[in-house]
Amino acid sequence: MGIALDLAREAAADGEVPVGAVIVIGEHIVGLGRNRPIRGNDPTAHAEIVALRDAGTRLGNYRFPAATLYVTLEPCAMCSGAIMHARVERLVFGASDPKTGTVGSVINLFDEGRLNHHAEVEGGILADECSKLLSDFFAARRNQTLFA
Repeated sequence: MGIALDLAREAAADGEVPVGAVIVIGEHIVGLGRNRPIRGNDPTAHAEIVALRDAGTRLGNYRFPAATLYVTLEPCAMCSGAIMHARVERLVFGASDPKTGTVGSVINLFDEGRLNHHAEVEGGILADECSKLLSDFFAARRNQTLFA
C-alpha cells in the first residue's frame, strides 16, 4: 500500500485526484497505476484500470488469478467490474468512498452472488493516510478556486 500511496502523491502533483494502485503476484509487482483521467482526457484512466493495463502488457495476459490489487481508494463500479473480469484474487483498499464505492460503501459488487467472480476483499488498510491525502487535495483545490 505504501507504493500505491506514492503513486497517489504523484497523481496529486499532476493535478489528478490522488489515487494509486499496485498489482502484485507473489512478491513481484506486475502492474502500477495512478489516476490519469484529466491529463489523458480519458474517463477510464482510473488508477486500477491503468494498473490492470500495465499488468496485462507485462504479463501478456488479461487475467491475473493469483494477483492482489492494492489501491488507495475503494473502487468504483467501473473499476470493480474490471477487477472481476481480470479475475484478480484479492483486493486491498485504503479509504472508503461514500459517494461511489462499490465494495461496501454504496453497494458491494463483490458480494453479488449473480456475478461470476468474487475477489477476497480487505478494506481500511492505511485508511487514515489514504483519506488524508484525498482530503488535503480537495481542500487545496477549494482554496485555489476561492482565491483564483
